[in-house]
Amino acid sequence: MTDLTALSYTAEHEWIAFDGDVATVGITDYAAEKLGDVVFVELPSVGTSVTAGDTCGEIESTKSVGELYAPLTGEVVEINDAVVDDPSSVNAGAFDAWLVKIRIDGSPTGDLLDRDAYVALTGGDA
Repeated sequence: MTDLTALSYTAEHEWIAFDGDVATVGITDYAAEKLGDVVFVELPSVGTSVTAGDTCGEIESTKSVGELYAPLTGEVVEINDAVVDDPSSVNAGAFDAWLVKIRIDGSPTGDLLDRDAYVALTGGDA
């Protein structure tokens, strides 16, 4: 089980785990629940440069289509092919079904939230 207090979060309902200059990114349980049954995930290609706040992918469910935003600026160094092949894995365990790994440019910047701030943002759900 992932230590949820060790993660950073975004207001767009993404979680981020840092390992040196590589950030692993996924969506939260809250986002997965709001989306409903995830049926399609489109992720950026390895080697793609992403800019914090810009759209870098798409998550489609039976209810709606949601955009995936880059929480940090950097280069995509890995994508989770297992999630692309089986999008429902996001619903089965959003904190285990990471989406992309980004080698960040410099120090993390932007509007990252800690666990308490994210829980407050969602009204108690994460």
